[in-house]
Amino acid sequence: MTDAMSVENAGTKRFVLLVTTLAAFLSPFGISSVNIALPSIGKEFRMDAILLSWVTTAYLLSSAMFLVPFGKIADIYGRERIFTYGILIFTLASVGSAISNSASVLICFRILQGIGAAATYCIGAAILTSVFPSRELGRVLGINLAAVYIGYSVGPFLGGFLTHHLGWRSIFLINVLLGSLITILIFWKLERDGHEAKEEKFDLFGSIIYSITLLLIMYGFSQLSTMRGVWLVLPGALGIFVFVKWETRAESPVLDINLFRNNRVFAFSNLAALINYSATFAVTFLLSLYLQYIKKLTPENAGLVLVSQPIVQAFFSPYAGKLSDRIEPRIVASIGMALTAVGLFLFVFLNEKTTLGFIVAGLILLGFGFALFSSPNTNAVMSSVENRLYGVASGTIGTMRMLGMVLSMGITILIFSMYIGKVQMTSEYYPLFLRCVRMAFTFLGVLCFGGILASLARGDVR
Repeated sequence: MTDAMSVENAGTKRFVLLVTTLAAFLSPFGISSVNIALPSIGKEFRMDAILLSWVTTAYLLSSAMFLVPFGKIADIYGRERIFTYGILIFTLASVGSAISNSASVLICFRILQGIGAAATYCIGAAILTSVFPSRELGRVLGINLAAVYIGYSVGPFLGGFLTHHLGWRSIFLINVLLGSLITILIFWKLERDGHEAKEEKFDLFGSIIYSITLLLIMYGFSQLSTMRGVWLVLPGALGIFVFVKWETRAESPVLDINLFRNNRVFAFSNLAALINYSATFAVTFLLSLYLQYIKKLTPENAGLVLVSQPIVQAFFSPYAGKLSDRIEPRIVASIGMALTAVGLFLFVFLNEKTTLGFIVAGLILLGFGFALFSSPNTNAVMSSVENRLYGVASGTIGTMRMLGMVLSMGITILIFSMYIGKVQMTSEYYPLFLRCVRMAFTFLGVLCFGGILASLARGDVR
C-alpha cells in the first residue's frame, strides 16, 4: 500500500510539474512572438510607433499590476483554482486578440492577456513549492524557469514563421491551442487545492493602492525623458509611502511588509532579482539594433545570434537549481550575478569591427550567469517563507521581474533620448548610437555589480 501511494504521489508531482512548466512557457512565448509581429500589426491597423508600443506595454503593465494581488487571492481561495482562471482568461483573451478589428480592441485584449498571465506566472512557483519537498525545490524551479527561457527562444522564430506564412493572428491562435491543452490537463487531473491562508480576508484597498502605484511608476519611468514622466513618477513614489503605511496597519495585508523588514533572505533576494532584471533585459534590445545597424545583419540572422543566450539559460537552469538544493542559494546566485556583470562589461568594448564570435561568447557568458542566478534566487525566495505566503512570495518576485524589465528599458531609452533624441536612425548617427550602446552597457554592468552585494547580503536559507 505504501509503495502504491508513493508511486501515485510521484505521478501527481510529475503532472503538476508538467502543467506549471507548460504554463511558464506560455507568457514569455506570447511576449517574444508578438514582438516580432509588431510591424505587421502596425501596418494592418495603421498604428504609429507610440501606439504600436502599447501592444507590448499594455501586457507588461497589466501583468505587473496584478501579480501580488493574485498571489494573495490564491493563498486565500486556492492556488489551483486561481491558476485555472488565469489560464482561461489568457486563452479567451488570445481568441479576442486573434479576431481584433482595430488597434484599441487588440490593446484591450492584450491587457486581459496580461491579467491572465499574471495569475499563472505568480502561482505556478507557489504550486510547485507546496507540492515538492525542499530538497527537490531548486531542481523543479530550474525546470520551470528553463521553460521561460525556451519560450523567449522559440518565440521570435516561430512568431516570424507564422507571421510570414499565416499572418500575425496565427500567433494568438497558437496561444489558444496551448492554453486549451493546459486547461484540459488541469480539469483532467489537477485536484490538489492549497489555500493555507483561507482564514484571512483579501485586502482590496491595499491592492488598489499597490496597482495604481506600480502603474504610475512603471509608465512614468518609461516616459522619464519628458516632464510627463516626472509628474507620473512623483505621485507613484508618494503611493509607495501610502501603501507601506496602509499595509503595516491592515489586518490581512496583500503584501506583508514585515517580510521585507524581518526576513533578510526574502528582502535581499527580491532586491537582487530587481537589480538583475534591470541590468539584463535591455541586452537583447541593444544588441538587436547593433547587429542590424552596425553589422548589417537581417532580422532573421540577428535572431540567430541572439538566441544563444536563452538557449544556454534554458540548458543550465535545472542544473543550477539542483545545485542550490545542496549549496546555499546565495553562493550560487552571487556567482551567477558576478558572471553576468562580467558579460555586460564585455559589451562596453563594442565597435564596428567587433566579431560575431565575440558577441556570441559574451551572450553565452550572460546566459550561463543568468541561469546560475535565477533558479537559486527563486529557490531562496520560496524557501524563506511559510506555506500560507507562497502565492505572495511568488507574486512578489514576479513583480520584481516585470519592474526590472521596465526599468531596464527606461534606463536605455533615457540614455538614447539624452544623446540622440527622436530622430530616424541613419548612418550619420551610427557613431553616436555606438556611444550610447557602450554607455548603456557600462551603466547596466555597474548596476549588476551592485547586485552582487545584495545577493551576498541575503544570508543563508539553511
